[in-house]
Amino acid sequence: MALYSKDVDSAFEGAGATAGLEIWCIEKLRLVPVPRSSHGKFYTGSAYIVLNTILLKSGPPQYDIHYWLGNDSNKADSALASDKALELDAALGSCAVQYREVQGQETEKFLSYFKPCIIPVEGIYSSETGKLNGETYKINLLTCKGDHVVHVKEVPFSRSSLNHNDVFILDTASKIFLFSGCNSSIQERAKALEVVKYIKENKHGGNCEVATIEDGKFVGDSDVGEFWSLFGGYAPIPKDLPSNVEQSQTPSTTLFWINLQGKLCQIGVNSFKKDMLEKDKCYMLDCGTEVFVWMGRNTSITERRTSISASEDFLRNQGRSTGTHLTFLTEGLETAVFKSYFDSWPQTVEPKLYDEGREKVAAIFKQHGHDVKELPEEDFEPYINCRGILKVWLVNGDELSLLPSQEQTKLFSGDCYIMQYTYPGNGRDENLFYAWLGRGSAMVGMVYQ
Repeated sequence: MALYSKDVDSAFEGAGATAGLEIWCIEKLRLVPVPRSSHGKFYTGSAYIVLNTILLKSGPPQYDIHYWLGNDSNKADSALASDKALELDAALGSCAVQYREVQGQETEKFLSYFKPCIIPVEGIYSSETGKLNGETYKINLLTCKGDHVVHVKEVPFSRSSLNHNDVFILDTASKIFLFSGCNSSIQERAKALEVVKYIKENKHGGNCEVATIEDGKFVGDSDVGEFWSLFGGYAPIPKDLPSNVEQSQTPSTTLFWINLQGKLCQIGVNSFKKDMLEKDKCYMLDCGTEVFVWMGRNTSITERRTSISASEDFLRNQGRSTGTHLTFLTEGLETAVFKSYFDSWPQTVEPKLYDEGREKVAAIFKQHGHDVKELPEEDFEPYINCRGILKVWLVNGDELSLLPSQEQTKLFSGDCYIMQYTYPGNGRDENLFYAWLGRGSAMVGMVYQ
């Protein structure tokens, strides 16, 4: 499809021509590019557009567009960010998937772009200085959650914020403290340590001490004493009380047609067929914690803009949680999750995209001096129960991260892994290496399933 060029913001000129991230910020109701040196630094009072471009050896590029809304951003900037995301999609030929990202509730796909994490900064982005004027250093208490991607959130600097289940980072002017709850996972602790290193390099210029605090230990260590003194002295962290809240029933899934005036017209509940979606209309699929807007190929930019605005108004008027993810899909670019709500929707894998991911996994591992055999997910079970020694690495960008043995059973369909199986051979140990390719991994680039 030819690029849409009419009335496109000049800031988008050349967008999507190179692989990787491009970021723009809404500043005084205009779009300004964010320099690469500031990628990953988001201000809570601003709204951003993020484009991720994947260039394949063959076939058209893949685009994902995200608009990120800081918790303190104003309505005008937020509305303009949504509008500009649609404008960018049009400029790229209406072939991108769009995501709304709310501070603190970002999608895993969005967080995966920024290693090891994003830590929003209070204030408003300024293109003149690249940072907030008058920005001062202050003590922060952060919580790190997630063993897949890391959600970092600032919490009140108070003892009551601490618990036994999470990992916390106390960032002071001279020292960073890493406090790991006794019930936190090893993977979460490892991810939090990456965040500590990131803060040390980016906020302290590499010049500060790092101290690790064990949950339950309060004597015999000067770092421990210093840590608790910042909270006014040691006091036990109370145990979490058992929850008496009953599990809520699975919410119903509702499909709406969005008319030209932005009115939502319900057309089905729980059971849907692909042919319910017409090319000249826009629809909203409400799945509870996730909402999709599907836009037919024959709809106009105005119709798409109306449908996006209507879906955002719907969530706001219903008082939905900020954790409700909102994804915008153009016909032909449906995700696997969206397709799963429709009966008999064909699930396909694009061979060219699959080959790209497979080749990258093999190339990364060969850097370590090993050949690799591809093992599909469904064929891996016979090997996992062998009596030899199994090692599992997570493919993380261009790096490999060895998983602890107790985490090896947690293989996410959105990731790729390398397996090494060592077993006794004829007088010496034999090694087998395999690549486990998750069906939904971004690296493999599957359309799924």
